[in-house]
Amino acid sequence: MDDIFYIIIGFSIIFIMTILGASCVFFLKKPSNLVNMLTIGFASGIMLSASIWSLLLPSIEYAESDYGDVFILPVALGFLLGGIFMVLLDKITGHFSNLKNDKSKMKAYKLFTAVTVHNIPEGLSVGFAFGAVFATSGNFLPAIMVAVGIALQNFPEGLAVALPMYKTLGKKGKAFLLGSLSGIVEPIFAIIGFFLATELTFLMPWLLAFSAGAMIYVVIEELLPELHINEKTTIGTWAFMFGFVIMMLLDLCL
Repeated sequence: MDDIFYIIIGFSIIFIMTILGASCVFFLKKPSNLVNMLTIGFASGIMLSASIWSLLLPSIEYAESDYGDVFILPVALGFLLGGIFMVLLDKITGHFSNLKNDKSKMKAYKLFTAVTVHNIPEGLSVGFAFGAVFATSGNFLPAIMVAVGIALQNFPEGLAVALPMYKTLGKKGKAFLLGSLSGIVEPIFAIIGFFLATELTFLMPWLLAFSAGAMIYVVIEELLPELHINEKTTIGTWAFMFGFVIMMLLDLCL
């Protein structure tokens, strides 16, 4: 029973923290130009930092372990495939959805998609950690620490999705819902990773790099240009710096 309790806690906390982060949107007033710049800059900094520290560097570590001398191939190709995926997604949604004439909504939903995709390998990594411990009847403390570390990162990520959604949609409830839903894939893929802890590790370099490519594509294509069409560019830049540092510290210190 104790083992099941630890697993439930580990798989739940990663989603709960995303919900808590997204819930911060309820404490905001109607977005002004200043808030918009802070939102875009902060979200961009978080996403770029997460792409480097949470995705690309772990991708390289997995690849060095599983692919030897050709470790750079899954990292580089996975990264480029992530960008290609976002380009294709842009084409498909623009062609078949009613968002094609609303560029601001397109940007918001692409951000939502990129963060959701990025949460898939994070969920798998939590599942792998718990699955390995369960299979060897070991100590769950290291696995719990993995879950706690990712959960703490998920708080600003949930907020980073909800804020642009609120700016675009003007509805706090819908922004909160979408911010929360961006993290629902984590417990789902944690369960998958738990049962396939030894079979799926070879895919992790690809998945992590793919997610980094998708995230960085959205930051460069959709978010950073927004910082240069407003007179408050410096404020947005500093928000970016703070978002980047906050996410970096969470990754490096946990």
